[in-house]
Amino acid sequence: MTYRLKLALLASVVSLLIAPSTWAGEKSPIESYKILVQTPSQESSVVPITGVKANPNDKGVEVILETSLGTQLQVINRSTGNNFIVDVLGGQLRLPSGDAFRFRSEKPTEGITGITVTNINATTVRVTVVGVAAIPTVELFDDDGGLVFAVASQATATQLPETPPAQQKPENQTPSAEGDEPIELVVTGEQDGYRVRDSSTATKTDTPLRDIPQSIQVVPQQVLQDQQVRNPSEALRNVAGVSQGVNSGSRSGNATINIRGFDVAFGDFLRNGLRDPGSNIFNLANIERIEVLKGPASVLFGQGSFGGLINYVTKQPLTEPYYSVEASAGSFNYYRGAADLTGPLNASKTVLYRLNLAALTTESFLDFYEEQQYFVAPVLTWQISDRTKLTLETEYLNRPRSSGNVGVPAVGSVLPNPNGRIPRNRSFNEPDPNNDNVSSIAVGYNLEHRFSENWQLRNAFRFSRNERDLDALVNTFLSTDNRTLNRIGLFTDSFGEFFNADTYIVGKFTTGSIQHQLVTGFNLTREESGYLATIRQAAPIDLFNPVYGQPIDNGGFRVGSNSSTDTLGIYVQDQITLVDNLKLLLGVRFDTFTGTTKDRITSAEQNLSDDAFSPRVGIIYQPIVPISLYASYSRSFNPVTGATFEGSAFQPERGIQYEVGIKADLTDRLSATLTFFDLTRSNVSTADPVPGRTGFSIQTGEQRSRGIEFNIGGEILPGWNIIAGYAYTDAQITKDNTLTVGNLLNNTPRNSFNLWTTYEIQRGALQGFGGGIGFFFVGERQGDLENTLELPSYFLTDAAIFYKRDRFRAALNFKNLFDVNYYDSAGSNVSVNPGDAFTVQGTISWEF
Repeated sequence: MTYRLKLALLASVVSLLIAPSTWAGEKSPIESYKILVQTPSQESSVVPITGVKANPNDKGVEVILETSLGTQLQVINRSTGNNFIVDVLGGQLRLPSGDAFRFRSEKPTEGITGITVTNINATTVRVTVVGVAAIPTVELFDDDGGLVFAVASQATATQLPETPPAQQKPENQTPSAEGDEPIELVVTGEQDGYRVRDSSTATKTDTPLRDIPQSIQVVPQQVLQDQQVRNPSEALRNVAGVSQGVNSGSRSGNATINIRGFDVAFGDFLRNGLRDPGSNIFNLANIERIEVLKGPASVLFGQGSFGGLINYVTKQPLTEPYYSVEASAGSFNYYRGAADLTGPLNASKTVLYRLNLAALTTESFLDFYEEQQYFVAPVLTWQISDRTKLTLETEYLNRPRSSGNVGVPAVGSVLPNPNGRIPRNRSFNEPDPNNDNVSSIAVGYNLEHRFSENWQLRNAFRFSRNERDLDALVNTFLSTDNRTLNRIGLFTDSFGEFFNADTYIVGKFTTGSIQHQLVTGFNLTREESGYLATIRQAAPIDLFNPVYGQPIDNGGFRVGSNSSTDTLGIYVQDQITLVDNLKLLLGVRFDTFTGTTKDRITSAEQNLSDDAFSPRVGIIYQPIVPISLYASYSRSFNPVTGATFEGSAFQPERGIQYEVGIKADLTDRLSATLTFFDLTRSNVSTADPVPGRTGFSIQTGEQRSRGIEFNIGGEILPGWNIIAGYAYTDAQITKDNTLTVGNLLNNTPRNSFNLWTTYEIQRGALQGFGGGIGFFFVGERQGDLENTLELPSYFLTDAAIFYKRDRFRAALNFKNLFDVNYYDSAGSNVSVNPGDAFTVQGTISWEF
């Protein structure tokens, strides 16, 4: 694609995105998963709801939200499980007596546990109807008195659809009733679009993000689809404060990610809220959204990284049949196919299933790179009774063919080389051996039992096993001629197994006028891992005139170890509502763990045994409903294997974070967060300075990260979406015996910025046609802790054109539109990783 053609494409996308300001006055009856409730007036101001009534009748109960005549309200369906939930946009409770901002009715009719109506922000009222055996059957009507929810005690009315998958076919529901005409329900698109209101990652409860005193950012399904994300790096560049780790995730399912300057270890990846080291192996097929919790999180999840953790939330079965197939093709022989199937397995819809399948094959702009991947993920949900639900999940991923990526030396890439510049496509691995093959299987369940409306028990279990076969050459050092690269052959077999069982109770209660939501439970984990590697001498290679296929030494030596760790964690958390606009979050966890590491060659053993307390304290003050001011303190720990010269076992590394911020609902569809944080990592191993103790370490090192983060996401105008962020991160070494104090932490830019925005035409002949444009800036960052090399900043431009009509969707995505030559990360001064070249990817999907 020529440069002029790329500029023309960019101009056309920009013009499309500017269009909303021209068409802002036009009103479309179809918006993202919206149920429009239209009454005579077209005013957009907040509508006072001055009364709520629950009137029993022979069919059940009618819930009436009393408003003045001639108003406009919009209703968004957020139903889940046995809960019929809708958000009434443009309304606000103003009840004359009692609790002016909340209405509650207990067991109003047969089969209904309770009805609540409450304000959730300055322009939105949430109506929740909790069913005993299934989601309640509800009709919506509009009459002179306001908005009416007719709740049936039995299945006598048309039920609102449960949360639909992306791009469900619109359907009009027009049930009959005496006296009033039912409101037309127009259902299209994804539930949350670019804005997700709730998350369970930070608290293990479905809590609005605005009520969580810690920074958490969600990359929703719609963003993943619009950007046609292929790997964790592409998804997480939408999150402020996240950067690429030591290896390049763009050409591997194995992601290394930094959050706030600290690497996210394999154990800091979650699957539906459970730690699972295998979850760093990424396949998008069954991912509903990605939640990033920033800062220490040991209070609920035990040992882990200090910068944060990443939770992959997977797709769950739906009560209504839904089937989707998708095919993609792109640059460098990229081909991918996927299918998503879900629905009930019996007439009563108590047994549901979902099956996600995917397969891909691709090459790269790098020489000798190729990858194949196959993925299957079945899920089964059984509603055992009106109070008990069991979900069984399995995932299997096989990557039988993938090439390793060893990077290039800094001299000749980011640093000058008198011999010239290393070609962008140059690989110093060999065509053979060149394998990095992975297989992974995971099985688990999630059991939920509700004792009452306010108390429930949850028990979740997950087992995963990963196996990896790596045959590759590894760069060791560059000779003084600046062209001879020395290498070794690395032939490794490794495995990892992880068992995780989490059992906890969630309960709501009051002490006087103070409301509590309690979470308490225990967590058992066992992690086993091992590797056996053969290291052989390999022939050096010329950077500028490489000769491949040179022999590798048949001898060499072996290294390897097996390790196991058992952990018991006991935790308690209380979300306290002192008054409607003042909330506290208190939590503490105690962990005790033991571990053993055994050398597979010498049989030498190292034992690990310790315990840790991890508290968290947070406060939220909401001076007005859309604004949340918060502050929090949290701690985390991470066990370290090893011993001092005296033989004392190493203590766990510790992380302490102070964070303050502002969360704002700018509109009912657009929210933003501004965060300030100060994060310290202590007990870092550093060289023992005492003479005669060479090779031993002591834990006096310290690293600190301070910064500012801003993110915004949601819908600006109907059809115009945005997700954007900025981060300033000052991450440096503050104490060390060998490294210079003040050195910056590697692969962490001081400044980074991301913006992605799309617009879809809402009406007319071009309805369904849209485009997107994205800008991603990453500032200079150090390639190693010694700060001997600096990776240059880069600015990337992405674009997309798409068309959606009913069940059909087609899209073209352009990544690195101007083919910027950049380097996204570094593992050492001989392993600098080039970023992806310009690529085009086309995708079509069909739902039925």
